[in-house]
Amino acid sequence: MRLLITRPAEDAEPLAAALASRGIGSLIEPLMTVADVAGPAPELAGVQALLVTSANGVRAFARRSRARALPVLAVGDASAAAARRLGFTSVRSAAGDVAALAKLAAAELDPNKGAVLHVAGSRVAGDLSGDLKRAGFDCRRCVLYEARPAEKLGAAAVAALETGAVDGVLLFSPRTAATFAALVAKAGAAGACRRLNAYCLSRAVADQVAGLAWRHVVVAAAPNQDALLAAVAGGATGS
Repeated sequence: MRLLITRPAEDAEPLAAALASRGIGSLIEPLMTVADVAGPAPELAGVQALLVTSANGVRAFARRSRARALPVLAVGDASAAAARRLGFTSVRSAAGDVAALAKLAAAELDPNKGAVLHVAGSRVAGDLSGDLKRAGFDCRRCVLYEARPAEKLGAAAVAALETGAVDGVLLFSPRTAATFAALVAKAGAAGACRRLNAYCLSRAVADQVAGLAWRHVVVAAAPNQDALLAAVAGGATGS
């Protein structure tokens, strides 16, 4: 089996290694390029914890600030692992989605002990701030990066799709999925999806590629990388 990886380059390489350890080949075709947003170091006065909804966010924070002592609550295991690699000493993973992160924050933190800082990109999914404000928290959003969508698929990716050199596509976010759907149509390769499986992190991701005809659409049992890799290993059951 060989899969097309659509994640940004920094996330794609560890994912390719994880696939290789399972005997699965890959072709990396990043559909998002991550760039820092210019600005000063984040204001941390009165902040009791950082909320991280992607590995990109924690990497952007680490480039902007040397602070590592604040507790980090991460949306999933990949972002938690990125925080630990960057030297954060207190890290917890919600092992889920934004709603799971909000529940973890409400369980672990006290609204009376300070604000929480959501380290974010220019576009966010879900309503983390709203969920936490309803729980009594002062939730501040700090935009440190933006993800810019690719304008076209690379020649190698188009060739792999059209010749059957890949068996499926890994899709981790609704925005990436929507970008893939637009670019595969732009390349005139949408018909190739009939031979492929779409492996989607969540139903929201799958919805963005519902307009394409796939061999199977497989949705992870939980919105995290381990669950998605388990879905790949388990084979396509379709949906």
